[in-house]
Amino acid sequence: MPFQHHHRGLAAPKRALAATISAVSNPAEARLASRFRNIDHADNAFLSKPRAAATGDKYLLGVGKADITGPVVELNFAGYANTEQIGSGLRQRIYARSFIIGEVGTNNRFVYVVLDTLSGDTAVRNGVLEGLAALGPDYSMYGQSNVAVTGTHSHSGPGGWFNYLLPQVTSLGFDRQGYQAIVDGTVLSIKRAHESLQEGYLDFGTTRISDANINRSLYAYLANPESERAQYEDDVDKTLTLLRFKRASDGKNIGVLTWFAVHATSMLGNNTHVSGDNKGLAAYLFEESVKGDDNAAEGFVAGFSQANVGDTSPNVLGAWCDDGSGSMCDFKTSTCADGKSQSCHGRGPLFQKLDLGVSSCYEIGRRHFAGAREVYDSKLAPVVGSSVRSFHYFQDMQYYEFPLDNGTLVQTCPAALGYSFAAGTSDWPGAFDFTQGDSGAPDNPLWQVVAGLLRAPSAKQKKCQGPKPVLLDVGEMDLPYAWTPNIIDVQSLRVGQFIIIISPSEATTMAGRRWRNAVKAAASESSITGDHEPVVVLGGPANSYSHYVTTPEEYAVQRYEGASTLFGQWELPAYINLTLQALPYLAPKAAGYPDPGPTPPDNREKMLSFITGVVQDATPPGKSFGEVIKQPASSSARGAVISATFQGANPRNNLRLEDTFAAVEKLSDDGKTWKQVLSDRDWRLVYSWKRTNFVLGYSEVTIDWETNEQDTPGTYRIKYYGDSKPLIGSIKAFEGTSDSFTLR
Repeated sequence: MPFQHHHRGLAAPKRALAATISAVSNPAEARLASRFRNIDHADNAFLSKPRAAATGDKYLLGVGKADITGPVVELNFAGYANTEQIGSGLRQRIYARSFIIGEVGTNNRFVYVVLDTLSGDTAVRNGVLEGLAALGPDYSMYGQSNVAVTGTHSHSGPGGWFNYLLPQVTSLGFDRQGYQAIVDGTVLSIKRAHESLQEGYLDFGTTRISDANINRSLYAYLANPESERAQYEDDVDKTLTLLRFKRASDGKNIGVLTWFAVHATSMLGNNTHVSGDNKGLAAYLFEESVKGDDNAAEGFVAGFSQANVGDTSPNVLGAWCDDGSGSMCDFKTSTCADGKSQSCHGRGPLFQKLDLGVSSCYEIGRRHFAGAREVYDSKLAPVVGSSVRSFHYFQDMQYYEFPLDNGTLVQTCPAALGYSFAAGTSDWPGAFDFTQGDSGAPDNPLWQVVAGLLRAPSAKQKKCQGPKPVLLDVGEMDLPYAWTPNIIDVQSLRVGQFIIIISPSEATTMAGRRWRNAVKAAASESSITGDHEPVVVLGGPANSYSHYVTTPEEYAVQRYEGASTLFGQWELPAYINLTLQALPYLAPKAAGYPDPGPTPPDNREKMLSFITGVVQDATPPGKSFGEVIKQPASSSARGAVISATFQGANPRNNLRLEDTFAAVEKLSDDGKTWKQVLSDRDWRLVYSWKRTNFVLGYSEVTIDWETNEQDTPGTYRIKYYGDSKPLIGSIKAFEGTSDSFTLR
């Protein structure tokens, strides 16, 4: 039988959930029960049947989008932890996309935010909640219980905005400018969604995308029971779920929110241009595709949210050794002939094009978009049941004790990372000769020096984390401030029969399946969604990034995902247990909120930063800012890359949020006026910045337009918008304009 990862008594979820509040005899259950003392099931609301309607029920719906692009140069990227991956420009701006769903006539609602970032984050979420509160009483209904901040898990954006120390190490600390860009943009996206609120309908559908993801850790996945694996056709979830937003006033669609499991690691770890990776691209393609569509409203927003992403990869051709051997990486350890992992790299669908993953990223994004568009254009099922509910609370995972299905008491642990965490993955390998499935330190002299600086885990921690060999005892390291979270967010949202689990961790394929199945079974047997079968999706990583969550069987294998499961082998059962304990709050007429739990540390005022600011910008003698150094060719055929190079200044002087660093303009038919046809929000216009003299502050900017057959022949020019900082004085804006040229 498959291992049961549920609260005790899940075989009869209705009974288990009813017993949450009273008649608990187990001490661990009794402690949990006190948290949920505020719930009110008036008129037996937990078993009530929501009203059904063939065309769906009306909701308050709003969508919004805003720019969150932080510093695109001179800052380390978040995700790969590659210290050499320092930003040098921008391929495409990144965004916050917000979706509000509410009950008509009440303040019951929730906000689901999708950021083109690695993840949600405690500091970011705190800043967003503070920003919403500052907007005034009209926004008082948005708070801890109903705001979910998720990330697409893009590895192509600037870092330095995390609440905890560990992910700040490679970025040299906290970057206030980039942090504020994310917070302000997210608040603006929610504000726009709120301002657009009006009555409408929701419907949903699914499709199978067969060629956009694979399991990069199949060896660990196969450790799950064969009987459980036999229930599924694939070793990764290939189903995309789409929720469509339609306003009632004119029947126009205002947005879509999708869930699909694929790592946003199409752009490789040596790419240094900011983008939203494959999910940000898919969102862009979708939003572009509906422009001019009679069925789509102006301002249409497409959110491509992450799902149980943990062991997925967009590098669908598998992991190969780039050592000239022509061999695939070792199935168990992801190593090559030299016994190391550094030569093992996953290959995207167009890996032959040596372009840092750009072509493969576009292709995976296109496949992702095509699947979503297929669902959007099909007949969808209505969301029914007019109630909207949510819950949120914090849980300290340090030695949290709870019962398994068989009654055995187990516990989680303070956060720790295992040896294979340092090995990285085939999407981008790590350093120090670590390997996946490693049970000890590598034979590397540099590592021996580094290891001596780390905190040694206690015997209790070693036992608790077993069979993980502890490399970084991050949960017990708090100098100069906490290295990683021990307190996590427990959150779920519901509209009608649609339930969204908000995961702080990257759930692996089977972990996500078990979690969804447990919630679906409990919600169904307890009639939370009335006569309608629950539809359960999982979104994340969200709110407080907490690395990974695997099944206990995968944890025992200790590949990268298991080594990155912070809270020990029982983390997944604990997550399920905590979700089910609060599930009654999603009932149609439930009132009250869970006890909020312990507050996570807010490290924003403690942050260290060794990130140097911009000292000055200057130009060589005889040059001026924005002057064209290299003009584009006077005539080019469609399909060519058209470039112009300008005397530049550091883009960190002004992030130009909701604006652009670069543009392509086309001469109108009147031969007099120019119209902007591309900006740096577009995938095919690439902005690159290069420091040419560090001491004197000289720099150059190159703007590349990757044309294609869809571009209209005509006369064009390239524009550059910059801001220069003198050694003494204020920052000043300037422009650069290339000569005109012909595209034929």
